[in-house]
Amino acid sequence: MQNSLTIFPPTAPLRGRINPPGSKSITNRALLLAALATGRSTLTGALKSDDTRHMVNALRLMGVRVDEPNATSFTVISSGQLQAPEQPLFLGNAGTATRFLTAIVGLADGVVVVNGDEHMQKRPIAHLVDALNALGISASAPTNCPPVTVLGTGSFDGNTVTVDGGLSSQYVSALIMLAACGKQAVRVSLKGDAIGARGYIDLTSATMRHFGAQVEVDGTSAWIVQQGGYRAADLRIEPDASAATYLWAAQVLTGGDIDIGTAADAFTQPDAKAHAIIGRFPHFPAEMDGAQMQDAVPTLAVLAAFGAAPVRFTGIANLRVKECDRVTALATELSRLAPGLAVEDGDDLVITPMPLECFRPARIETYSDHRIAMSLALAGLRVPGITILDPDCVNKTYPNYWNDLAALGVSIRFEI
Repeated sequence: MQNSLTIFPPTAPLRGRINPPGSKSITNRALLLAALATGRSTLTGALKSDDTRHMVNALRLMGVRVDEPNATSFTVISSGQLQAPEQPLFLGNAGTATRFLTAIVGLADGVVVVNGDEHMQKRPIAHLVDALNALGISASAPTNCPPVTVLGTGSFDGNTVTVDGGLSSQYVSALIMLAACGKQAVRVSLKGDAIGARGYIDLTSATMRHFGAQVEVDGTSAWIVQQGGYRAADLRIEPDASAATYLWAAQVLTGGDIDIGTAADAFTQPDAKAHAIIGRFPHFPAEMDGAQMQDAVPTLAVLAAFGAAPVRFTGIANLRVKECDRVTALATELSRLAPGLAVEDGDDLVITPMPLECFRPARIETYSDHRIAMSLALAGLRVPGITILDPDCVNKTYPNYWNDLAALGVSIRFEI
């Protein structure tokens, strides 16, 4: 039997102050760029979770010193050079770390194998591998998914590359971070204009500039990065906007008042755009384009189940290649609460709200996906008998999630 927990709907609005964890996206970018800089960088307000630990462990295996002075800080001390590790880099199901390191290990001197768990070994990476080869970095992935074998030579000669970013903006982010360490300026272009979560490339560019790189947007589908590498810098990391969506949703579902310590308009992460939509609950637009706030879609989908009218989620095909196929997972698990509550229509997800009396207790499969666990748990704030299987999968990005819900007044029963 796997571990599980059952959530009991609160009898009063949820109120209190919760500090969400630091941004996973910024933490992993900053850790990597600090490792490519010469000197000491201190990152405060950082996330410490499974995903960031995988990044830290990989950097340590490549000769970078990473200290942890407290629960939310890293100190990175580096020569600016990466050593080829003596063993494969195992990155679990950390997509950010896997995509970024697949590119960056081309700067090591020797053969590097980048691998992950059984879930990561099903997540596509061929477009990034093709782009690395076009830059002159020898890389191969026989299954078009990890493991990836890269022959690093310390640098690369290429100055232009085109990448298909339709599956993931992380391919572009990986390449522009790598580009600053080339022998000349590099132009990274999109194959076509299709790309999900473009805001995360802006986040990458901003973090690169903080560490001294020069990166400019060229039109609507290209980036030009000057040579010169990175310089050590300290960085205060903002809270995780994707994590904040669960707390914003818990507030509107219970009519509560939850202070997360950061104003919605102070976030630079794309998922913060969900705050304005969540604030419209229960009156959502008939169609929501999730392309530019993909990690917020599971939260919004659960809220839509309790909304005033049907909602169609579009622009979410990329959710099929996340930690699990989130489109299918959301349709399947929401429909456990009430048959027909959520259905797939091509790559769209259609939510048709029902009266609360139509909902029933359910055991929710999480597919080892932290966002399925955290978002479906929100249904338990209104529906009695919601049990979340494998609740520890939230350790990927929000280890204190269940404790934070309990601190707000949610009664939770853990079982083995």
